[in-house]
Amino acid sequence: MSNLFLTNARLIDPEAGSETLGALRIIDGKIAEILPAGFTAPDAIDCGGKCLAPGIIDIGVKVCEPGERHKESFRTAGNAAAAGGVTTMVIRPDTLPAIDSPEVLEFVHRRAVDKARVNVLPMATLTKGREGREMAEIGFLQDAGAVAFSDADSVITDNKIFGRCLTYARGLNALVIGHVQEPTLSRGACATSGPFASKLGLPAVSPMAERIQLERDLALIEMTRTRYHIDQISTACALPALERAKAAGLPVTAGASVHHLTLNELDVEGYRTFFKVKPPLRNETDRVAIGQAVASGLIDIISSMHTPQDEESKRLPFEEAASGAVALETLLPAALRLVHSGVIELPLLWRALSLNPAKLLGLKSGRLTAGAPADLVLFDPHRPFVLNRFELQSRSKNTPFDGHRMQGMVLKTFVKGQLVHSRD
Repeated sequence: MSNLFLTNARLIDPEAGSETLGALRIIDGKIAEILPAGFTAPDAIDCGGKCLAPGIIDIGVKVCEPGERHKESFRTAGNAAAAGGVTTMVIRPDTLPAIDSPEVLEFVHRRAVDKARVNVLPMATLTKGREGREMAEIGFLQDAGAVAFSDADSVITDNKIFGRCLTYARGLNALVIGHVQEPTLSRGACATSGPFASKLGLPAVSPMAERIQLERDLALIEMTRTRYHIDQISTACALPALERAKAAGLPVTAGASVHHLTLNELDVEGYRTFFKVKPPLRNETDRVAIGQAVASGLIDIISSMHTPQDEESKRLPFEEAASGAVALETLLPAALRLVHSGVIELPLLWRALSLNPAKLLGLKSGRLTAGAPADLVLFDPHRPFVLNRFELQSRSKNTPFDGHRMQGMVLKTFVKGQLVHSRD
């Protein structure tokens, strides 16, 4: 491991909630000490007063190995993550085949170590094949390295089976991640119900589908006391239930995707399929409420929900097109819209992007403290650019931000003190 000295940096410390000018010494891949402004060394890297923060820990990334490498591989996803300031990807198990056995998990781990430039932590499924009928080998999968368990967007409808999975996970102190969209109401929907969806003639789902599923899941969490993380809250009507659960002391955390924080249902005007995500984009009132929930701490984590799709699956009528958008490289500049609009300050944003995910997963990263891994991102929060999707490192180019004027650029990314991306 090489030793580094980063000086003249605007240190964003999410744990202390502070922004200070200072310097950072890195020894053997770890932060050795935090120094005040003015310290320098002959071989120091001058950060030019730009922001230096813990690397982003992104929960819910889809890497399409095995089965769909033409959409995204560990190599391309790792390059995209490094370019986006993401130093740890927590990958979803909804691959082909699903990550539901120690053998598949071992393959994924081996590929990640060989090809990805950043840290990769795998989830595994709760049920075999994500079919909701038979519990996966949770204990063996945890021993093999699974950091959490989820059937991704396949909701387990059988309460007895889901309850059994939760109880077993509770015995192992395992983290379960759920998708709170009631599947019967959501089936076939590609928009949020309301006048705009009616105008476009799109099959729609009520926001209540999210609240209904959330209430079901929270009742089972109250029964089992399992550690439970909600992958995406996207509607205002779900927030009171989440607030009650936290007030009651249930072991519940929640996330929001950067797309639901920065886009709304009007963006699908013209049937633009790059804006088709799951759950569908909501109205502006919901978007504002979710942003305020992140600022207050009610929603703990912001993630990209990176979901690569090939051109063929998006070049279809809106109803038939695949859901999902790539976001590893756009997560940071998109999230910075919350800062530039005054919704949240940088240290609080970094709690949602880095510190809280680290705490949830029991990681030492996500902090600017001595002894923490030197997983860091240097960025300019004000540098403008126009996004060109063909310049993205991701193999798939299905971003809703193509052609958008964005503000905030990653300059350098370090993983364990090693430079894995440099803009300049």
